[in-house]
Amino acid sequence: LYNIVIVGGGATGVELAGAFAEMKKDVLPKDYPNILASKVNVYLLEGSNHTLSAMSSYAQKYSEKYLREMGVIVKTGVFVDGYDGKVVTLKGGETINSENVIWSAGVKGNAIGGIPADLLLPSGRIKVDRTNKIEGLDGVYAIGDVAYMETEKYPKGHPQLANVAIGQGKNLAKNINKTEQGKDDKLKRYEYRNLGTMATVGRNKAVVDLPFVKFKGLFAWFVWMFLHLMLILSVRNKLVIFINWAYNYVTKNSSLRLILLDDKEDDNGKKEELGA
Repeated sequence: LYNIVIVGGGATGVELAGAFAEMKKDVLPKDYPNILASKVNVYLLEGSNHTLSAMSSYAQKYSEKYLREMGVIVKTGVFVDGYDGKVVTLKGGETINSENVIWSAGVKGNAIGGIPADLLLPSGRIKVDRTNKIEGLDGVYAIGDVAYMETEKYPKGHPQLANVAIGQGKNLAKNINKTEQGKDDKLKRYEYRNLGTMATVGRNKAVVDLPFVKFKGLFAWFVWMFLHLMLILSVRNKLVIFINWAYNYVTKNSSLRLILLDDKEDDNGKKEELGA
C-alpha cells in the first residue's frame, strides 16, 4: 500500500517524484506519526536511459542525483509490462507491489472521426502542414500535443510541450485572420523557437536548460518559481501565491496531503485507522 510508483521520467514524473519524496519527509510524520517513513517508498520508472530525456545530459545527471538524494528509487531502462491493481510487472519479470501507480509516460490523442487513417500516427497524433492545417482537409486544424508537424529541425515532430502549443495557437490565430481577409498568400509557417526548458525536483532543487547556459540548484529553483509566478493572471493572484510560497518555504508547512486508508494491523497488533 505504501509503495508509490510513478511511470515516466519526464518533467511531470520527476516533479511528482520529488513532491512525493518531500511529502514523505515533511507531511507523513505530522499527519501519520504511527507510520514509519521507511515503509513508504517512491519509485520512478523510466524507459530510456535517463530521466528528463528531452533535456540536456547536464539536467539528466543532476535530476537523477537530486531524486536519489531525496530517497526516490529511480529505475531507468525499464518498461512496465502489466499492472493488476496490486502488482506492477516490469519487462524481464521484476515486480513491485503497489496500489498507487501514477502514469506520466506521455499522452495519446483521442481518436477523431473523419480523419483519414494515413494521417494518424500510432500515438494518436495527426499529421499537419507548417500552418497546422490537417493535410487534405480544408479549414480543419490541429495544434499542441495532438499535432504532428515535420520540420528540418524536428523531423520527428515537435516536443509535446506547452510552449509549442501556445506558439502554434498564436500563429494559427493570425493565419485564420489573414485567411478571413483573403490574404492566404501571406500565411506564416510555424517555427518553434526553443527558449529553454526547466524542471523542479524539490525544495532548492531544479535544473534549467537555456540555449546559452545551463544551471541547477537553488538559483535554478528560484528562476523556475519566478517564471511560473509571472504566468499567473492579475497582480493580486501573484501576490497571494508569492506569500503562500514564502510561508511554506519558511515553515515547511506544505498544503499537500497524503490520504491513507488502511484497516490492517500495525506492528503492535493494533488496528490502524488512517484518513485525512
